[in-house]
Amino acid sequence: MNKDYLRLELEKSKQTTLQFFDLPLDDLEKRYAPGKWTICQILHHLADAETILYERIRRVISGPQQVLWNFDQDRFCEGLNYKDFPLTINKEIFNATRRAIIYLLEHHYDDKKALTFVHNLAGKRTLGEEFEKVAWHNEHHLNHIRQALQFG
Repeated sequence: MNKDYLRLELEKSKQTTLQFFDLPLDDLEKRYAPGKWTICQILHHLADAETILYERIRRVISGPQQVLWNFDQDRFCEGLNYKDFPLTINKEIFNATRRAIIYLLEHHYDDKKALTFVHNLAGKRTLGEEFEKVAWHNEHHLNHIRQALQFG
């Protein structure tokens, strides 16, 4: 994936995601399948995952060859009490973090995309793959939100 295409994907998914933070409460409680997270929980997860991916990107840029750890999304949901945490706070966090990721993409992708790190579960990865993961992960969950709105 090239930088220009990736930047466009990150911008597009940012705008779409930010709109979903403003859904009515009834829509925020919809699920894309029985027993799955609500739209509200997905949005909280996106904000948390964005900050974690941002930290990974920064770590690799500043010191490649690190071992970076997985996070347990269900523990975050429970421990951080997604049900009661203010969605407006995570909307701001998501927006600011995505802007920062796009900034780092613009300034480091071409020269440093081949830098490597080790993810404790996924194994050896590159900085370029981590930038791509931001876009993929966001779109993956946007599809869940769309499903919940259509069928929830």
